[in-house]
Amino acid sequence: MTEPKRAAAVDKKRPVIDAMVVVEGWSDTQRLALAVYCDTIETGGSALNQAVIERIALAEKKRGVIVLTDPDFNGNRLRQLILAAVPGVTLASISRDQGRAEKDNPHKSLGIEHAPIKALQEILQKADAKTKKQRKVSDIDQAFLLDCGLIGAGDAKKRRQILGDQLSIGYANGKQLLARLKALGFDKEEVIAALKGGPNGQND
Repeated sequence: MTEPKRAAAVDKKRPVIDAMVVVEGWSDTQRLALAVYCDTIETGGSALNQAVIERIALAEKKRGVIVLTDPDFNGNRLRQLILAAVPGVTLASISRDQGRAEKDNPHKSLGIEHAPIKALQEILQKADAKTKKQRKVSDIDQAFLLDCGLIGAGDAKKRRQILGDQLSIGYANGKQLLARLKALGFDKEEVIAALKGGPNGQND
């Protein structure tokens, strides 16, 4: 899951997309970064495991999700799997022509990584408007993670594992954890409650 540099959003050439965008891989994330400011969840290809489904479901609940996969058989299959698992997502797509590389594409592959920047901007802005979700601003910072023993402490790794399980965000190292919590809009109270097994945990 990537975290955009929101402070740079003053660059009007790259609009901010508030919903989380689901793509198939890192090359797609890189391409989107040239077009917009957004956070992405990468499925790692056409497969869809339970951990990814849980992240998508959580993101949909917290801020909305746009599914933007390749315009081919596997991409369509992946969209349908995600839609079945998380019905609230917004589907977005590029045409097959938009997904073709202009040159150096001997395998005739189709993908988001080849799509024109302007097309991606238009598609994502339109889909983002459909989600009608407002991004919740997180108040979590590195000092808070340190106070909670999630970084720096001897058992920090164990505590991050517990938190990841409780919040259904998966395990992350210290740097990844901060980015992930902020990207999903978690606040300090939710983290504290989850570590204690409260309303956001599994020990209610």
